[in-house]
Amino acid sequence: MFVTDIRKEFYDVVVNQRVALLVSPDIDALCACKVLQALFHCDHVQYTLIPVTGWQDLGTVFMEHKDQYQYFVLINCGANVDLLETLQPEEDSVFFICDTHRPVDVVNVYNDTQIKLLIKQDDDLGVPSYDDIFRDDEENEDGDDSGNESDGSAEPSGKRRRYDEGALERRIERQRARREWEARRREILFDYEQYEFHGTSAALVMFELAWVMSKDTKDMLWWTIIGLTDQWVHDKIPHMKYVTDIATLQRHVSRHNHRNEDEENSLSIDCMRISFEYDLRLVLYQHWSLYESICNSCYTSCNLKLWSMNGQKKLQELLADMGLPLKQVRQKFNSMDMTIKENLREVIEESANKFGMKDIRVQTFGVHFGFKNRFLASDVVHAAAALLENVEKDETATDNFIKALDCLSRSNLERLHLGIDLAKKKLKAIQQTVASCICTNLILSQGPFLYCHLMEGTPDVKLFSKPLALTLLCKYLLKAFVCSTRNKRCKILPLIMASPLDVEKGTLMVLGIPPESDTSDKKNFFGRAFEKAAESTSSRTIHDHFDTSIIELKMEDRGKFLDALITLLS
Repeated sequence: MFVTDIRKEFYDVVVNQRVALLVSPDIDALCACKVLQALFHCDHVQYTLIPVTGWQDLGTVFMEHKDQYQYFVLINCGANVDLLETLQPEEDSVFFICDTHRPVDVVNVYNDTQIKLLIKQDDDLGVPSYDDIFRDDEENEDGDDSGNESDGSAEPSGKRRRYDEGALERRIERQRARREWEARRREILFDYEQYEFHGTSAALVMFELAWVMSKDTKDMLWWTIIGLTDQWVHDKIPHMKYVTDIATLQRHVSRHNHRNEDEENSLSIDCMRISFEYDLRLVLYQHWSLYESICNSCYTSCNLKLWSMNGQKKLQELLADMGLPLKQVRQKFNSMDMTIKENLREVIEESANKFGMKDIRVQTFGVHFGFKNRFLASDVVHAAAALLENVEKDETATDNFIKALDCLSRSNLERLHLGIDLAKKKLKAIQQTVASCICTNLILSQGPFLYCHLMEGTPDVKLFSKPLALTLLCKYLLKAFVCSTRNKRCKILPLIMASPLDVEKGTLMVLGIPPESDTSDKKNFFGRAFEKAAESTSSRTIHDHFDTSIIELKMEDRGKFLDALITLLS
């Protein structure tokens, strides 16, 4: 059921208990986890933090811990399946679910005892009403209407037959009504569960809990900003939703800044200042050279078509129009002349407008730690995602999870800088892969969707066996394709991408994303389509990821799986 008073029904319940905190591997979940950890530290709540990578992992972790804990908090996992069916818990286990995945499973919504949903009600949830989905079969199918032969044997047979016919008609009528209800129920559930999308950031829900209890700090606010920015960077929410939530956070930032104006330490060496920025859509540009950032940002690279000779020529023209010397543009941002940096954003915006890049600036937040370190929210998202999915060292998923969690603390700036270096490598790899896919025509139109398969042996292919990296590549590739193709029909198609996952097992990771458009509602229908296609062709797939639009598929079954998808979506 939905929790209406998050403080009373959630926090006051767990504050004197031992809690198991199960967190999925995405940046918004990490940020929500940091906010909740800070609250738990305030009130000395005992908890165990356990990262869970997928449904199978969640099941295993629950089996291991169900005897020690009564209360489980699930962050960004658990809302979109029937959790009690999946985990089969004892009757005294209680699950608090703070999850952005939609649609929320109807059984979770209407279970009043064990499932508590920490989900904002103002999201457009559209949950079907109880009576449309559940029905108490109090009518005994045979009822008392089945005329009792033995007792009535003394009655005249004609009367008994009429009595039986009445009972039979009533029974047929009941069965017909039930069949109609079931057909309607299937239709309602299909409409409700057809599209997968994301709701309000989990970090924002947790921050609002802290705010209600007057325990919110600047650090919590910064983590919440990163959680929301993650939804924007990985394209999970529509632009309007992002702008609305940014406005909410802007009010909190003003409140905190106003509160700290009177304090002495507002200019001390270890102070933290958060500011609302109308900044450039250039990735990591303050930690890179301006040239590298323009080349490796999805927005500029796609608009200028930098994979082509013509695009490179356009880039030189853009730099010339800005009037920035190449020597300055190619050196680290920190080393650029102060005179150039002073009005750099305005200069870039003015020139970008001439080249058709009308919205190169976007609402976001920046932070200053002390005097020296300045980061934008998107810098931290890229750094944390790179640490979370680091493939350079053979470390476990849990090790990477802890490192990504650590880089969010302001006491761990070295780790954050390490994450930024990894993020640069990742963004370069994405840029090169996109260029080679476009130039070698690897994106094929399959009818109802576009399809791209990364071959084994492609450079950096190991990096794209991870969901966040593959999502970013897929989003970037679709945007690049839409900018480069002349075929109008292909511009409105979704994209399916396959990347080698485990060569020895012969498995692929397959991901589907909705069509590219600025006004898109980001609703993804591939989750259901993948399930149906796998079912109808008995393809060997594993649907283990919390996002239903990401699956594992056996290499040999790829052909029949794709054929089934084409038939299904045509």
